[in-house]
Amino acid sequence: MPRVRVHQHVNPLAPYFRFVSKPIDLAKIFGCPEQPLHLDIGSARGRFLLKMAEIEPRQNFLGLEIREPLVAEANRLAAAKNLKNLRYEFTNATISLPNLLKNFPAGVLQTVTIQFPDPWYKKKHAKRRMVKDEMVEAIVRHLAAGGRIFIQTDVEFLAGEMFEIFRQFEELKEIEIAANPFSVKTEREQAVEEKSLPVYRRIFERVKK
Repeated sequence: MPRVRVHQHVNPLAPYFRFVSKPIDLAKIFGCPEQPLHLDIGSARGRFLLKMAEIEPRQNFLGLEIREPLVAEANRLAAAKNLKNLRYEFTNATISLPNLLKNFPAGVLQTVTIQFPDPWYKKKHAKRRMVKDEMVEAIVRHLAAGGRIFIQTDVEFLAGEMFEIFRQFEELKEIEIAANPFSVKTEREQAVEEKSLPVYRRIFERVKK
């Protein structure tokens, strides 16, 4: 299947993307909705989750992506492989995440990944960056005790900015790591490593209270 061609970046503040998605009903999208959930925010073409879902059938995987054609393509691939534990949703996570997670059962959200989000380098475009206080607060509120958030980027200033937002939440414990803890790598991560460029990574764990 030829790849869908899309713009590398879209403006998340454009009128077309300024909508609030409806709450997700896990029972309607997964074969076994009670399984632990891995949420990937900014799933792009979805190949990372596709491979993860194949090797971890006892876990559900949900990808959120703002580029609608990529979501359609990824869901077609998941359907072709008959993966009942994988789903992608077209959404603007920066705006919609609190509402998307609204009806999640307590304890189901075990893992969150945010990998190589668009840095929006120019100062005037900083407001377009994905990771913001409200989104992170929604993640922390729904993350199960002991659940983990994995973040990585090859842009140093963006790493510092994102890590600082997560550090504001006392419910989280920061863990420094040198390598990706998953057996699967995104296409972006592979490309960065091939150029021998640094990658900045952290894990934030929801402490048990």
